[in-house]
Amino acid sequence: MASNRGQGGIQQLLAAEQEAQRIVNAAKTEKLARLKQAKEEAEKEVAEYRAQLERDFQQKLSDSTGDSGANVKRLEQETQGKIHHLKTEAARISDDVVAMLLKYVTSVQN
Repeated sequence: MASNRGQGGIQQLLAAEQEAQRIVNAAKTEKLARLKQAKEEAEKEVAEYRAQLERDFQQKLSDSTGDSGANVKRLEQETQGKIHHLKTEAARISDDVVAMLLKYVTSVQN
């Protein structure tokens, strides 16, 4: 009987060890699954962040290029306006300037 009881105790210990091993293996499998999921989520977040940075960069690039074109057009319009203003002013006072120059060139001073 003592031997049966000892045998039963060993069987219980083996069963408990197998159950513990099963629990440990299940925990390892679950841990690996969670690590894989966390890695996938992190990669997804990195990809989204990278895409957002790329969109921001492209937007700034297009804005600066667009602004550059708009600035060039605005500067050309301002330049044309100033040239037109100078030409009209020159045409308006050219007769007076020519008369003044002729007066000073033809008068003799000692």
